[in-house]
Amino acid sequence: MNFNRRNFIRSASVLAALSFSEIETLAARVQWNSDGKTIAPDDEVYWKNVRKQFPLSTDWAYLNNGTFGPSPYPVIEAMRASQMDADQNGNYGSYEHTPPKIAKFVGANDDEIALMHNVTEGINTVCWGVPLKKGDEVILTTHEHVGNAAPWMNRQKLHGIVIKKYTPASTADETLTRIAALITKKTRAIATPHIPCTQGQILPVKEICRLAKDRGVFALIDGAHGPGMMKIDLHDMGCDTYASCSHKWMLGPKGTGFLYVRKEFQNTVQAFYGGGGTDDDNWDIMTNPVTTGGYAHSAHRYFGGTQANGLYAGVNASIDFLEEIGIENIHNRVKSLGKYTQDRLLEFGDKVELLTPTEESSRCAVNGFKIKGVDPKQFYDVCVSNKVRIRSVPENGLNSLRVSTHIYNSKADVDRLMDLIKKA
Repeated sequence: MNFNRRNFIRSASVLAALSFSEIETLAARVQWNSDGKTIAPDDEVYWKNVRKQFPLSTDWAYLNNGTFGPSPYPVIEAMRASQMDADQNGNYGSYEHTPPKIAKFVGANDDEIALMHNVTEGINTVCWGVPLKKGDEVILTTHEHVGNAAPWMNRQKLHGIVIKKYTPASTADETLTRIAALITKKTRAIATPHIPCTQGQILPVKEICRLAKDRGVFALIDGAHGPGMMKIDLHDMGCDTYASCSHKWMLGPKGTGFLYVRKEFQNTVQAFYGGGGTDDDNWDIMTNPVTTGGYAHSAHRYFGGTQANGLYAGVNASIDFLEEIGIENIHNRVKSLGKYTQDRLLEFGDKVELLTPTEESSRCAVNGFKIKGVDPKQFYDVCVSNKVRIRSVPENGLNSLRVSTHIYNSKADVDRLMDLIKKA
């Protein structure tokens, strides 16, 4: 999709309460297509222009991209236009172009991508599809989001599998050591987040996947935080499955996601959901007995039925938007903001405990912290009353706070949070 000046004006005129002259003035000075050039992470003029692509209120400092990423105007307009096309002209099935687009974006093949509504749906597809029996062990972290914890706990309840846990360490090497120490002859899977939602450290997933392969266990990654924050190459990562979403760092429509299932692993993950596209089209209900046929020779076996035209047009547009800026430029920018956040938090000394590692390979755009003697829920409420959006982290008794920044953020946004911490 070509996000030129005309397209910007059209989308902004539909979505923002601006006069035409105001939109003309704004669009004339907005330059956000990098044209393949390297953009410095501290080029504030450029990143301010990127910020103008979002309908976010200027009154708020939105520092909670880890929950969901607001969509920019081109994505919202793509959703609107596709939905209108469907409703005006009866066009159906425009989602077929989305799996190949996602595949290219994350370093996979077209036939390894299944469309999902969210990460949780992808994790459930894998959790219930992998062959496990009573007593088989699955390794999780002590920092799980409910979307990766609940499916495995449910399978423990119903099928008697055993969940073992590790706590991510302050270094990648120590994290890997902790995982390796848990593996026994009964271990069948390592089901770990790429980046835990709690404190945002980057786990050494490539090394974890290699360890899993060497020990003959499944490598099943919760990839909610990854695509859109950094360059992803799933083939290079070496995982068996990777469940992700479009509504966080990809800045896409809410209610869209995808599941990667390595081609050779698709006959291991049993498909249970049936519908249009999930089979090889050789079924026949008129025979006696009925002819069931086989599964689709791709990850399409894991999803079927009607998909939302507008939403998947938005996914396509979100990938275009990110690639127009350049994923390396994005990664450098958000990592720079993450480092700035860490540095500011560390300035408070004993008053603030930084939970996210400072190790270069283990940090990026998300930081977890605690304020000594301050209830995190109460501080969250203080932030909301001052129009600063962060997240409290009650998960697993952590009782901490989380700040997550993306390309629409600035150091000034972070400074607003720091001012509130200073007063706490």
